[in-house]
Amino acid sequence: MLLLCCPLLFLLLPLGSRPQKLPTRDEELFQMQIRDKAFFHDSSVIPDGAEISSYLFRDTPKRYFFVVEEDNTPLAVTVTPCDAPLEWKLSVQELPEEASGEGSGDPEPLEQQKQQITSEEGTELFSYKGNDVEYFVSSSSPSGLYQLDLLSTEKDTHFKVYATTTPESDQPYPELPYDPRIDVTSLGRTTVTLAWKPSPTASLLRQPIQYCIVINKEHNFKSLCAVEAKLSSDDAFMMAPKPGLDFSPFDFAHFGFPADNNSGKDRGFLKPPKFGRQTSPKPRVDLHKVCIGNKNIFTVSDLKPDTQYYFDMFAVNTNTNMSTAYVGTFARTKEEAKQKTVELKDGKVTDVFIKRKGAKFLRFAPVSSHQKVTFSIHSCLDAVQIQVRRDGKLLLSQSVEGVRQFQLRGKAKAKYLIRLKGSKKGASMLKILATTRPNKQSFPSLPEDTRIKAFDKLRTCSSVTVAWLGTQDRNKFCIYKREVDDNYNEEQKKREQNQCLGPDTRKKSEKVLCKYFHSQNIQKAVTTETIRGLQPGKSYLLDVYVIGHGGHSVKYQSKLVKTRKFC
Repeated sequence: MLLLCCPLLFLLLPLGSRPQKLPTRDEELFQMQIRDKAFFHDSSVIPDGAEISSYLFRDTPKRYFFVVEEDNTPLAVTVTPCDAPLEWKLSVQELPEEASGEGSGDPEPLEQQKQQITSEEGTELFSYKGNDVEYFVSSSSPSGLYQLDLLSTEKDTHFKVYATTTPESDQPYPELPYDPRIDVTSLGRTTVTLAWKPSPTASLLRQPIQYCIVINKEHNFKSLCAVEAKLSSDDAFMMAPKPGLDFSPFDFAHFGFPADNNSGKDRGFLKPPKFGRQTSPKPRVDLHKVCIGNKNIFTVSDLKPDTQYYFDMFAVNTNTNMSTAYVGTFARTKEEAKQKTVELKDGKVTDVFIKRKGAKFLRFAPVSSHQKVTFSIHSCLDAVQIQVRRDGKLLLSQSVEGVRQFQLRGKAKAKYLIRLKGSKKGASMLKILATTRPNKQSFPSLPEDTRIKAFDKLRTCSSVTVAWLGTQDRNKFCIYKREVDDNYNEEQKKREQNQCLGPDTRKKSEKVLCKYFHSQNIQKAVTTETIRGLQPGKSYLLDVYVIGHGGHSVKYQSKLVKTRKFC
């Protein structure tokens, strides 16, 4: 039986722990003597079969005592460093006893007992220096007073200690499988799939085990205690993901996990007390932890391409709240697929499709010397971002919606790299033209306002009158109509707002008319048109297309109108 040697510290232990006593020929007198607070003033006690958490100041040693009452007693001691290497030593010495061997004589004076215990070094049984979780195990230990000395020479640190005289029956730490490695079974640009063999504690002993994964970019961790020391109190354990859904630790604001102030309350992990010297707050580390229940395969997603990550796995016994580390691993995600650069030909329109949040690269290399180069862009849907570099120098960075034209100064033998970035809302489509001939205009010019205006007072049961703006350039305008249901809404209209779809995609029966129109006075560049032959009380979607000299068309914003039901 493992016995405490400092009843003074009983008050610091949970009330639920069983009382333990030091053996002595005169137990009552001995208990009275060690109530003196000066006795073992620099020591602490280790309870039998419970893990304790404590704190070390740098270069300040700490000593623990426990008693083994009988010879040939099994003994196991485990020391877990958290965020710094430890030096620790386990030694044993004989218990202080009275001079009489019969147990009825007068006990030795208190000062003599104190001197015996605190001055004698005892026999060293084991020593270790490092940051590994290290064990001392003996199947037959002698009786005596055991002394555990710990020291941190690097910094203030947390640590954990566990000692037991019944290691075979306790088994508080989950057992590792015969192959404790984590396997990387699949590797992508943003995902890594991990697999591991289950702990025999779960598969054979049927004890409740859950697995906790730790992901970071710096190094592997040797204990869950070391992980917890790196994380703030807000980063408590996450709840297990729903069955069939792997957790993505980068859906959150910090790489990762959303803070859940209540989640830690549902887990029993012991957090070391925070006390002692005040330290300045540390910068937040890129370290993330999630518990996933008892499954033994997991996919980490939303990682960064071409980045090395370290993965650690801990089996946690939910009954004892104690954990064992698997052998960690690391993996580098795959590189982004190299973008194929599209070559632009002088004066030729190129269609470009960009995935949501994606990007495309284009290159324009004029074959002859030039004074100016013109880039014309027609964004079919939402706005896109364009960047133009000439021989590596940034010349242009703009957001483009509708039709835009940019004219840049040329340079002999220059090469232009164009980067197009899509919308966050969805996929993007656009048309782009690059030319060194200023008069080469494939896209028609557009007014700043491309809305179609309907005149409500001119609305009848069979006609509607609309107007739209033009420009100073003479262009061809075609207007089309299509009957729609009364429940046709703005959302449906928005889905049909692809400005790059031309009149050739429309039915002939939907065509109303085409006409040429322009005005040298931009203030008067407006035209009206009355659309006849409509049905009473019906809704129609009207579209106006402007067609440039190169044959390319641009659609104005669609207009929903409705004829009067009664006239």
